[in-house]
Amino acid sequence: MIILFFVYMAAGYWAVGKTIWRDKIIIYTRWNDMFIKRMFLGTLLGWLLIPWAIIKR
Repeated sequence: MIILFFVYMAAGYWAVGKTIWRDKIIIYTRWNDMFIKRMFLGTLLGWLLIPWAIIKR
């Protein structure tokens, strides 16, 4: 079950980059701010963003 959660988080992280942050330049002062925000959005909205990213691909 934990492995599936990590796969879901990785897919959500990828999906955020392909849908919400596509064609945008995002500048953060610390690299972990971007990573944490993108991981949080991917985990929270993954159920919506993962199918959307697959369809857009």
